[in-house]
Amino acid sequence: MHSRFSAHLVICAALVLALAFTALAQGGGAQSELSALQRLDVMRSKLDLMRRSLNSAISSMVPKNAAQSEKEKKNPDDPRERLRGLDKEVASILSEVNEVRGKQERSERYDPTILDRLETSVAEINTRVQAALQATASARTGGVTASTAPAKKKKKGRFFGLFGGGGDDKYEELTGTVAPGRDRVLFEEAAKEVRKGNHETGRLLFSTIINTYPDSAFLPLAKLAIADSFYLEGTTSSLVQAAQAYLDWLTFFPTDPLADDAMLKVAESEMRQMGLSDRDISHARKAEQRLKALLQQYPQTNLRPIIEDRLREAQESLAMHGYQVGNFYLEARFKGHKGGLKGAQSRFKEVNDKYPNFSLRDGVLFKLAFTYLQEEEPDEAAKYYQELLRYFPNSDYAEKAKEQLSIIGVPVPDPDPSRKNLAPPQRPGFMGNLMKEVLGRADVTVNTNGILISKDKKEGNSDLIDEALKYNGQLPSNVTPIAPVQRGTTRPTPPNPSPRPATQNATQPTPIAPATSAPREIKP
Repeated sequence: MHSRFSAHLVICAALVLALAFTALAQGGGAQSELSALQRLDVMRSKLDLMRRSLNSAISSMVPKNAAQSEKEKKNPDDPRERLRGLDKEVASILSEVNEVRGKQERSERYDPTILDRLETSVAEINTRVQAALQATASARTGGVTASTAPAKKKKKGRFFGLFGGGGDDKYEELTGTVAPGRDRVLFEEAAKEVRKGNHETGRLLFSTIINTYPDSAFLPLAKLAIADSFYLEGTTSSLVQAAQAYLDWLTFFPTDPLADDAMLKVAESEMRQMGLSDRDISHARKAEQRLKALLQQYPQTNLRPIIEDRLREAQESLAMHGYQVGNFYLEARFKGHKGGLKGAQSRFKEVNDKYPNFSLRDGVLFKLAFTYLQEEEPDEAAKYYQELLRYFPNSDYAEKAKEQLSIIGVPVPDPDPSRKNLAPPQRPGFMGNLMKEVLGRADVTVNTNGILISKDKKEGNSDLIDEALKYNGQLPSNVTPIAPVQRGTTRPTPPNPSPRPATQNATQPTPIAPATSAPREIKP
């Protein structure tokens, strides 16, 4: 008997260990907040950019004759051979990424831990590529004469897959050779390309500054402009990469005066991907987390009014999701005699506690009180009916709430003086709901401009990037925002500080998102 009991214990322990190992194996691939396809897209974009930068550098170091070329091939320390070797490694990793992406799109099975391994490989090769490009920059200084001799000839095809049509390769010399002052020219041309909508070309030019001119005054802004180019492009894949690029920039420059702008852009990248509240709410949840973290990390930021408006919109979507789930439990399950009363009650209570500014909060309070009536808890129900009448005296539910209080035998409270003359909350109209369903996106107010570059493709706008060009990579004091104070740090207030410019534009103010139809409630 004792041996049988011991055998059962051993079997149970083995099952527990097996479940633990399974959970760890499954959790290993879920380290990132991004989906598998998004992670693969980010890796592929980084690898593509590395290959273009390497090809640009290799093409600028043309050997003088065939004999020299053969000699270089035998010398692994030769700059061209070093870059060629890295190009082969990048191509190999890119091929593996594309293979996994194909399996993901075809819904084929693969080991999810391969994503972590690939991300590690991409980060490692990216560090080596940047170091190699910087180390071989001097070898490209004299490459102009060799590569530009036949420059007058018309060339067909594309420059590394970016520039099409006949004519000279416009940026071959800029990206392939090193010369004093060339970083400023690259920065200016990159800004022009991004404004024209040639985001990929602009990113290549900005990356050339980062990889070839490590001491350039334009380097921090070039990194930020790459993130802007993804944000301005605006596709789902680009927004994913924009958020990642802004986070990468914050890793290098956490105390920069534009750090809070970058954190806001990370949140707005999530908000631009938000779907309807009855669908996936993961982006709304991530946006809420980013915005709360921004307010905690930079409590004295001048962007607080904008951040609070964005936070209210993200929370409106999250609250609507909880409200709709509560309605499902109440209507489809409880009234259909399938249970669900507790599920509805917990959802309504969560919305009421977490989101006091929800536009349909009066309906939440009324239905929450109803659930307590069904559980024969009139005192608890009366509390929510009174709250509804105190803070929403003009609600559509006000008369029914008064009737229920009369039945329970509880007095009707006086309306809150600050809310007595407020109009009832406005409900979205039929056309508004129809347009939301057609577009499949949440109704949020997000500025689509970047931090340095505006979305307007016309040149001549006075963006921060224009000020940086004017002052050789520096932003003057009259347009540079005051560095936001992080929590736990102190800083004396400067006398008569300059007014902060708009988040994305130095002369055009960023429009503040209008408040939702629901007034701000004072939580009792």
